[in-house]
Amino acid sequence: MTAIHTLSPSSLWGFFNTICSIPHPSGHEAALRHWITGWAQEQGLTVRQDDTGNLIIKKPASPGMENRKGVVLQAHLDMVPQANAGTNHDFTRDPIRPRIDGDWVYATGTTLGADNGIGMAACLAVLADSTLKHGPLEVLLTVDEESGMTGAFGLQPGWLEGDILLNTDSEQDGDVYMGCAGGVDANITLPYQAEPVPAGYRAFNLAITGLRGGHSGINIHEGRASATRLLAELLHAVTHGCNARLASLEGGTLRNAIAREASALLLVSEEKSEHLHTLLAHYQQQYATEFAGVDDFIRLKLSDAEPPARVMSEAMQQRLVRALLACPHGVMAMSRAMPGVTQTSTNLGVIETHDDHVHVQCLIRSLDDAGRNRVAAMTAAAFELAGATVVFDGAYPGWQPDPASPVMKLVLDTHKEVFGALPAVKVIHAGLECGLFKSAYPQWDMVSFGPTIQGAHSPDERVNIEAVARFWQLLIRVLEQIPARDN
Repeated sequence: MTAIHTLSPSSLWGFFNTICSIPHPSGHEAALRHWITGWAQEQGLTVRQDDTGNLIIKKPASPGMENRKGVVLQAHLDMVPQANAGTNHDFTRDPIRPRIDGDWVYATGTTLGADNGIGMAACLAVLADSTLKHGPLEVLLTVDEESGMTGAFGLQPGWLEGDILLNTDSEQDGDVYMGCAGGVDANITLPYQAEPVPAGYRAFNLAITGLRGGHSGINIHEGRASATRLLAELLHAVTHGCNARLASLEGGTLRNAIAREASALLLVSEEKSEHLHTLLAHYQQQYATEFAGVDDFIRLKLSDAEPPARVMSEAMQQRLVRALLACPHGVMAMSRAMPGVTQTSTNLGVIETHDDHVHVQCLIRSLDDAGRNRVAAMTAAAFELAGATVVFDGAYPGWQPDPASPVMKLVLDTHKEVFGALPAVKVIHAGLECGLFKSAYPQWDMVSFGPTIQGAHSPDERVNIEAVARFWQLLIRVLEQIPARDN
């Protein structure tokens, strides 16, 4: 199926190849966890599973390294399941099909799971290699990071003994991370109020396709188009300009991914149908200009559809469309302390029509609680004015930077030694689990680094082969240079 196991470092890529062969989307990590447990036990390693489902694997120190500070290597078990339209893939049953294309590894029509499969593979490769030099070592593999950070929330004190945590969930070679954004989910429910379909109306399906999508934290500042955001704008235009009636709407699949596709089932009178086509042609041209060089393949498609049994009441339709149009989306503030870093953002991630309600989900991120709470209040206000119920859950803290971190200095010095240059020290506008770990293990000194991964959370996801080799070099050298425990 793939030749990635022939890449270097061979052990890391071999483990990643196995990880790809075992389905492991968020909430379905059991099969992969079972395989890792069995493999680790075969190696004679101590394996424990906590009540949340996290795996903890311990490896003794190399001879002569027993007095070094304990290190916790950390990755998450799950991956984001996203597939291109027309790709028939069941993420709970089908393996990921990786392929090499030049300097990169991609999947075939789906997310690759390099986020965080490469980091996980590196952790397993360290466990497998008896020639490496390191102090007491623990590997922590958490569950459900992508959809709720369940494993990090559930991590209990006393399970791990290490002093230093090396998080492998960063995605840019040459960068080292010392902080991250926190976040909260907004879950919005608007009751469906139905009316009969008006006489003399034609049914159309409006589809928005071809968008790049991407990670709602890492890519949010790039100005990529959001299919859910475009859908709100288009529905506002066609309901006002064509007196269109709305039966249902769908958009996005994950609250932490910028929506790549969206659609709506519309009804328009015969005399307005031509204007509907004209209006959409106008927006097609507008988006081609507006998103040139960022999202060059946006497509608006209008096709005949089977008439539905009902439409939304005019009052509900008006409230819903206006609320979606008013819903905050994108970058809300940039950091004044760290130029070029996104401070606060929000993603209109998912819209779903059910029998008795419309469900909307947003993910709000911020480096500080004040920014997060401000955008949460704005989101709630827009939808509560429309008669919706808004519930916030899954809130997690950011990871506050520690400029005096000894492990950060160690990684910087090691990077310069190995590669001849200092890495960039950054704060990432994405949710790493490090902030949550601090509640159970406040003494941990933490840092995050990883290889270059582009297009995470989308089927365009790819990982750079050379960057993986550099990541491995840095990781094993850092482990060799962990200092002795304080006496």
